[in-house]
Amino acid sequence: MTSVSVPIFALGLTRRSCEQATSLIVMLETLITSKTRIKLLLKFFLNPDMRGYLRGLEQEFEEGSNAIRLELNRFEEAGLLYSSFTGNKKFFRANQTHPMYKDLNTLIRKYVGVDKIIEWFVEQSGDLEAVYLSGKLAKGLDSPLIDLIIVGDAINESFIQTMANKGEKLIGKKIRWVSYPSDKFEEDKSGFENLLLIWEK
Repeated sequence: MTSVSVPIFALGLTRRSCEQATSLIVMLETLITSKTRIKLLLKFFLNPDMRGYLRGLEQEFEEGSNAIRLELNRFEEAGLLYSSFTGNKKFFRANQTHPMYKDLNTLIRKYVGVDKIIEWFVEQSGDLEAVYLSGKLAKGLDSPLIDLIIVGDAINESFIQTMANKGEKLIGKKIRWVSYPSDKFEEDKSGFENLLLIWEK
């Protein structure tokens, strides 16, 4: 698929958008100096369906259990996570009833770049029905790759690819996408893992 050369301001990818995206990442990483805490926020507050237990998170994050246990306890004490036991494993997941949940979800979506992608794609990409996040990010794991599934009929694929090419430079992540007609996606939906609906018409 060949991208089209379009002035950045014509796509809504202004210098201000670039500066805002960059400053948010710097701000979050400055305010939250614990990389483990950022990983846990991403794990539990990007996709609310995600849950995890200590040893599993240790493997996913490739970190020692002590730092992860400490942060999990802090989140649970603050009421941001709740826990339950399955067998002898203590699983954690986001407390969606917490007053700060929506704010944290919005913050993490901005940190990942999802909100900007939706803002750029939806306006001029044809008759979109839904956009899903898949891959590692949908599992709540940081990744330099954003995998998107774009569902709809009469989608402007050339425009989407152009936006993806421009957006990659602004958010510092590779954007990989595939489009599906609505009926075809419903047939194939069960074959995808960890789908996270990030926009719906």
